[in-house]
Amino acid sequence: MIICWLRRDLRLDDHAALYHALKQGKPVLPLFIFDTSILGQLEDRHDSRVAFIHHTLQNLHAQLTAMGSSLLVMQGTPEDVWKKLVTQFKIDAVYASHDYEPYARHRDKTIGTLLLENNIPFHTCKDQVIFEKNEVLKDDGKPYTVFTPYSKKWRAKLNPFYYKSYPTETYFSNLQRTEKFDFPSLAQVGFKTARFPFPETTFTPALLASYKEQRDFPAIAGTSKLGLHLRFGAVSVRRLLQQSLNQSDTWTNELIWREFFMMILWHFPHVVNQSFKPDYDRVLWRNNETEFAHWCAGTTGYPIVDAGMRELNATGFMHNRVRMVTASFLIKHLLIDWRRGEAYFAKKLFDFDLSANNGNWQWASSGGCDAAPYFRIFNPSEQQRKFDPDEKYIRHWVPEYGTAKYPKPIVDHKMARERCLAAYKAALKPE
Repeated sequence: MIICWLRRDLRLDDHAALYHALKQGKPVLPLFIFDTSILGQLEDRHDSRVAFIHHTLQNLHAQLTAMGSSLLVMQGTPEDVWKKLVTQFKIDAVYASHDYEPYARHRDKTIGTLLLENNIPFHTCKDQVIFEKNEVLKDDGKPYTVFTPYSKKWRAKLNPFYYKSYPTETYFSNLQRTEKFDFPSLAQVGFKTARFPFPETTFTPALLASYKEQRDFPAIAGTSKLGLHLRFGAVSVRRLLQQSLNQSDTWTNELIWREFFMMILWHFPHVVNQSFKPDYDRVLWRNNETEFAHWCAGTTGYPIVDAGMRELNATGFMHNRVRMVTASFLIKHLLIDWRRGEAYFAKKLFDFDLSANNGNWQWASSGGCDAAPYFRIFNPSEQQRKFDPDEKYIRHWVPEYGTAKYPKPIVDHKMARERCLAAYKAALKPE
């Protein structure tokens, strides 16, 4: 028997690891592990991401059951689970998709060693990106640290081979059919119903046609809301690229940004805790707790910032343009360490993905690769006038805006800008 270990690839369609496993001609058992070392770090028992995973797995289980197969769902640390599995089943091989985060790399190394000790081959392959690791490098063999040349090389290398779908359905007859497994309830996993409904994706030809013109306006449903689905592999990145090519160069560019940040995380894992540019870790942050609380609650007195934070707190989602504005405000207006904002987004965002969240927060802080220069400081009022000119987004999320109940700004823009510039100049001056 072969086990296909699902992680960030929760689908049966166009699934690289499942395809390669099924092609071996032996019964294939799909497996998912609710990793308690990750779940144990989540504070909210209503965590929507866990609920989404459970919901997606439930659909997979139903699909497999309809084909006379089953999904094995287990709970525990991966190491403990695999120690049980190697005694419970006669496993000929294990297939899984690559994962690029530091924790996942350590996990896979540990499990690979455990399987090897039991004479079980552990095969992993690319699935969640078009290009990974060392596939897009500079001519000298070094990784890119600037997006534009990376994107040019990415596009130059692209050909249909890289986004051809894997016809898993051709080999579904090789799915394991001898045993049915009970599917655990969300409560058995230790969680409760999601606080908010999952965002419906609007990835359509009509969206792609208007994406470039509409994506920056938060009052318009102009983004695909695919982040959550991409994060857990509920959709195939290859199929998405097939649709976006020749339809929206701008949307395709967002996919390239996603892979750029994944590549950065792979080659420079120190970015998880440190600025990509070490000098920027010398910035003296104020870290005022009261002001941080106002930012989290959406009561800063800057309407576009407050609307974004309230949207996040109420739905688990925030519009992409507003993410940039809120991040810049926390870092540069309040001089609060970008890592605190990054951690808050990580806790709240439906579509949290370490590489993208980290990359974008580092971009806003100016300490990341190819980041905005430190003297680029968004004026929230200008951003509001430019991207929410009719105040529809603001009035939806900040109903007291324009009344005596709405708070005064907690900081003056001009003063905050000058303070920020001084702090960065002091940190970056030659020693």
